[in-house]
Parts: sequence; structure tokens; C-alpha cells
Amino acid sequence: MAARGRAVPLGRSGADATPLDDVGFAAAMARVGPFEPAPDLAVALSGGADSLALALLADRWARAQGGGIVALTVDHRLRPESAAEAAQVAAWLAARGIRHEILVWDGPYPLHDLQAAARAARYRLLGDWCRRQGRLHLLTAHHQEDQAETLLLRLGRGSGLNGLAAMAPIVEDGHHRLLRPLLAVPSARLKATLLAAAQDWIEDPSNRNPAFARVRVRTAKSLFAEAGLTPQRLAETSGHLGRARAALEQSVERALLAAVGLHPAGFALVDPRPLAAAPAEIGLRALAAIIQTIGGEEFPPRFDRLQRAARSLFGGTLGAGRTLGGCRILARQGRVLVLREPAAMAPPVALPEIGETVWWDRRFVIELPDGLDLRGFSVGGLGIEDAARMRGIAEPPGTPYLPSGVRPSLPAFRREGTLLGVPHLGWMLAGAEIGAVVRFRPTRSLTGSGFTAV
Repeated sequence: MAARGRAVPLGRSGADATPLDDVGFAAAMARVGPFEPAPDLAVALSGGADSLALALLADRWARAQGGGIVALTVDHRLRPESAAEAAQVAAWLAARGIRHEILVWDGPYPLHDLQAAARAARYRLLGDWCRRQGRLHLLTAHHQEDQAETLLLRLGRGSGLNGLAAMAPIVEDGHHRLLRPLLAVPSARLKATLLAAAQDWIEDPSNRNPAFARVRVRTAKSLFAEAGLTPQRLAETSGHLGRARAALEQSVERALLAAVGLHPAGFALVDPRPLAAAPAEIGLRALAAIIQTIGGEEFPPRFDRLQRAARSLFGGTLGAGRTLGGCRILARQGRVLVLREPAAMAPPVALPEIGETVWWDRRFVIELPDGLDLRGFSVGGLGIEDAARMRGIAEPPGTPYLPSGVRPSLPAFRREGTLLGVPHLGWMLAGAEIGAVVRFRPTRSLTGSGFTAV
């Protein structure tokens, strides 16, 4: 069982640390706003001191405005005691009247780079919960030392501007805002906050395991401090780089607004001229954003492939087109079509037996009505063969024209293999009305500072 305690961990962190009070936390939240009236927040809660302090502070902040929080603990099941620790966290919060839910990761567990896989699973589970529950704001407890360690780790990997800017205080995807209000707050202040509230916390032994690079950086902090690389100085440096990144992203957004039209069917029509006329870095970043939005990928394409595609696109030498990041790039009457590559689409997803929201291919949200028996139904890509068969079916008047290359990647409903409907083509098999609403909501919005709007 991981050790639980209050005074001993704080004593090692600096007994003169000042708790973060409600006024200070409100100022931190103002920097990641705005928020709606009576905000409902989700808070990622590991049970460690940092996230527990965040949960207590966020709960008081939200209640004061007529809102509330739900604390979410992900049980990765990587240690035998993890379930008991999650239950302990639930008991602590229940005693304070704070709603809490446990999300379980059942694997699969990779043989290598387990920590990265666990992190990806954690964010996936948290994001899926926010999407299903309609929670717009997800708070995490990353603090000043986390920011400093991230900068050092990314320096070691040779990261560029985006990486060296470390963690952004606000990250927006197609469904929720990931907020890090504590990036300027030292960890010692968060432990002091728990001491003042007489609240225990859980110490995760993996935070002391030298097998992890972040732990090795943490244990060498005294050496960095001797060179003036204190957590505060490093976090400030990340802040400076973050402002530079934000300025660069604004230039990219202006280029995208001038060059790109997004279609609700999940493709982009691009005028390459504004991107070709922009500075090379702007054009490359804009192309990467387009590819991520249409391809639904979490990360941009490899730089060498991105650069080759940019040369062809901006130079008018696409020819028969090319593929990149799960997308097809095709020349079309002086413009460029960026389409989802059928071979890269996600497999079909079974529809739940009760109405709720389903996310398919990291690009489309399907909102299902209540009261229908959807057993045996699924949503997946139309596919090349069924798209060819659909060419002979008359589309209802008013159905928007779609390029033929788009059709194979359109969401289609099936039941036990039988095609029932393709909403974007206005077609539904007689008697097979599902009443679903399909919306293009990719993982990555076209502009980094907002949600995808089509």
C-alpha cells in the first residue's frame, strides 16, 4: 500500500510554504477562463497531494458560483493496491460532499513505454467521460515543478518551439477544455493547502522510481538549481516560449482562415496560394493542422513527410495526389481536396442499446435518440464498395454535392452487415429510421485556440 501522510512529506518540501487560499485560486482560474455561470467542472484526481489540493480548491470555487465539480480517478490497475487507493480517495471526498467517480483502464498493457501508454489511456478515459457527460472543463493539477521538468525533458529530446513551451494552461479539443490553473504554483504550496485542511493524501511509489526519466530529472534538481535552473526560472522560460508559440499560432490561424473551408462531411477544400505565400514555418504548420483535423490524429505527421507534401501542394505538383497522416490530398480545379483515407478509418462501432453519444473515427459524434432498440446496429465508414453501389441511388433534392472521393469515408449505419443509411447522402433504407444526428467534431480543431466549427 502506498504511504499516506501529511506532515512528513511537507516537512521535506519546505515548512515555510504558504497554503494557496481561495483568493489566489480564483486568480489562477481567471487566467484559464472564461467560464459559464454556475460552472460544472471535472477534476482529474490521482489521490496525490497536488490533485487533492486542486479538487478541494476547485470545489469551493465552483460552489461559490452556484456550480460544482466531479472528481475523476483513473485506476490503471498497474499496482495491486490501486483499487484500494481509489476507494480511499472516494471516501475522503464523500466525507466532504464532493462527487467522485472511478474510471478503470483494463489495458491492453504494452511491454514497453508503459508510462506513456498509461498517460494516453488516462486522458482518453477522462476525455470520453467529459464528452458523454457534456462537461466542458477538465482541470488537472500540473504545477510549477511539473512544468520545469517537462521543459528539461523536451530539451533532452531536441524539441522545437511547441515542445519547449511545455504544457499550455489551456488546451481545447473538439469536446472539452483541458485546463491547468496551477502551472505557476509550487508543489509545496499545494501540500501546505492540504495540511491547512487536515487532509491526507496518497504517495505513489512510481514517483520515486528512477526507471522513469521524469523521476531522474526530479532527483537532480539540486544540480540544476546550482546553475540557476530553478523550477521557477524554468517555468518562467516555458511561459516566455509559450507566448511566442501563441503569436505563431495566431499567424497560422490567419493563414487557415484565408485558405481553408471545412465541410460537415469531414473534408477540407484548400486554396494553396495563401499557404504558399506565407513564411515556410506558417505554411507547414497550417498544413499539419489541416491533416490532423481531417485525419483525426492526435499528433501531426512526421516533419520529413509533411515537408515533402508541402512542396508538392504549394508548388502545384501534386499530380495524382498523395497520402499523409490518414488523409488523401488531391488537386481539384486550382484547389486542393483533403479527404479522409478510407484505409485509415477506424473500424465500425456498435451502437449502445440506449440513446447516448457515440464517437467514431475520432472525427464524428453521433447523437442517438432515447427509446429505440439499437441492438445489432453499428456505425462505420461507408467504404469503397458500398460507395460505388450508392452512385446509382438518387439523392433527395437539396442534398449537398459531395466529391466522389469523400463518400467512402462517410459515416454509415448498418445492422448485422446490412447497410441502413448514410446521413450525409440523405439516404435511409425504408423503415430503418434511426433518428441519429451526425456531427463533424474531430479530435483536433482546425485552429489550436478553439473548437471546430462547420
